Order: sequence, then C-alpha cells, then structure tokens
Amino acid sequence: MKTHQYSIQLRWTGNQGKGTQSYTAYSRDHEITVPEKVHTILASSDPAFRGNPAHYNPEELLVASLSACHMLWYLHLCSVAKIRVESYVDAAEGVMEESVEKGGFFQSVTLKPQIEIREQDKLDQAYELHEEAHRKCFIANSVNFPVSTEAQIRVL
Repeated sequence: MKTHQYSIQLRWTGNQGKGTQSYTAYSRDHEITVPEKVHTILASSDPAFRGNPAHYNPEELLVASLSACHMLWYLHLCSVAKIRVESYVDAAEGVMEESVEKGGFFQSVTLKPQIEIREQDKLDQAYELHEEAHRKCFIANSVNFPVSTEAQIRVL
C-alpha cells in the first residue's frame, strides 16, 4: 500500500481587536497556504454564516475538490483510451443541509462537465469513463454523501 501526506497552513486573519468576545465581534476570514506554493487562498465562511462573500468558503472548496479530482481522473482515462479531449468545463453544484442536531452536512454534489472530444466512434466510451473516474476519485471515495455526474459530451 502506498500512502501520501498533504500539509497546509491555515491562519485566521479575522481578529478585529476583540477576538471572539461575541458572535459578531470577529471576521471569519482566514488564509490557506501550502508550503512551496505561490498563491495564498483567501477564505472565509459562507456569507450565510457571516462570511466574506469575496473569499472562498470550505463548502465551495469541497465541491471544487470533487470536481477537480474527477476531471483529472477522467482526462487520464481518456488519454489511456486514446480519446482526445479538447475541452472540459464543469459547473458542479453541492447541496448542504443544516439541522439543529447535526449542524451542517452535504446531501449531495452533482458534477456537470461539458466536454469536447474528437472521436465520434468513441463517444459511448467517453461517457462510460465517467463511471471509472468516479470510482477512482480520491476525494469522492472519502466523502459520505452521493456524488453524481451529468456529463454532456460533444464531438468536434
């Protein structure tokens, strides 16, 4: 078995002089950095939870991680199958529910990739590879809610 380790640094930047003295006394802003990466991710909570709407929130980043992982596996599988993908754009959507007992939790994420390929004779296989990409996606294998794919593929 092979293991991989990932490290990030998260720094809260929202102390407005009173710390967490009250629910409204602090900003939810924070920064996410990864050693040896160029950019810092400016993050906050969802605006529904007093977050900064200009910054990424954890829920968006989770949906983005699922989308990116699926895409990377899909591109790899298409490459191996000699299917030439010319473009891949996803408009993924996640649904989160709040409850008093459990707090917030995701109910589902739907990936909606729109893909362009060159090979008409491999269109069916191009659709089927989404199932394999889903099975192999590290992030999808790590969540406890359904992740579905509604792909549209166009032959150029």
